[in-house]
Amino acid sequence: MKKNNIKVKNLFLIMIIIYQYNMNKKTIWITGGSTGIGKALAIKFAKEGWNVAISARRENLLKEICNEYENISSFPLDVTDKTKCKEVFQNIVDKFQNIEICFFSTGTWDPKREKDIDVEQIENVFKINFFGTLNSIKAVEKYFKDKKDGTITIVSSIAGYRGLPNSTGYGPSKSALNNLAESLYFDFGRSNVRVCLVSPGFIKTPMTDKNDFKMPFLKTPEYAAEKIYDGLVNKNSFEIHFPKSLTLILKILSFLPNKIYFGLIGKLTKYQKK
Repeated sequence: MKKNNIKVKNLFLIMIIIYQYNMNKKTIWITGGSTGIGKALAIKFAKEGWNVAISARRENLLKEICNEYENISSFPLDVTDKTKCKEVFQNIVDKFQNIEICFFSTGTWDPKREKDIDVEQIENVFKINFFGTLNSIKAVEKYFKDKKDGTITIVSSIAGYRGLPNSTGYGPSKSALNNLAESLYFDFGRSNVRVCLVSPGFIKTPMTDKNDFKMPFLKTPEYAAEKIYDGLVNKNSFEIHFPKSLTLILKILSFLPNKIYFGLIGKLTKYQKK
């Protein structure tokens, strides 16, 4: 009987130690975590020993990732649902307690419907890309401001730097995120919370596979994950942008006068007025 009691006590102590170990580990919440950059980043953080909470609409894809990594947990979510965003984040807090980073990367893009002014499509793009991100940020606002620590990460794109041909919805939605991130930098900064903007170049994902044009300096999601991890964990800059060989060129172009910019981009993309 005593031996059984000892075994039960030892098992209980082991469970407590495991629980405390998991609670002491830092946690990142990633939306858009089922594919592309979000998935690659989830795996990168998991390999680095973090607890990872991933959210997306396709629960089956989330489960596949969780089956491979024991420290990745699935929290299915449609970010266009404000109430659900709050519920999911509360569930994550209840499970992990200490949330250090939120990485909001949910997005949509349909190049075939971007070539005309399709109002319904543009509204849908903004609903997911902009308002979906905003819903996610609102869900975590009080937690981080009360904690007075942590990082909120908004994923934008080089398409948000300046207007580009055939981008009536996606580019403007990313430009809006850029402006939002800059505004929130000040608002959250007063509570010692870091706001970080991620501006990837062309990354090979299911979304960019839809593109019908050549993508210069195309990189893998794993490359993006390495750059983002380094920027979030080891550095403290506002914007993480890559690859530099592309983003620095576009940043320079963004400062050009309109006449020069329009003419140059028109020639490069073959959409200049004849």
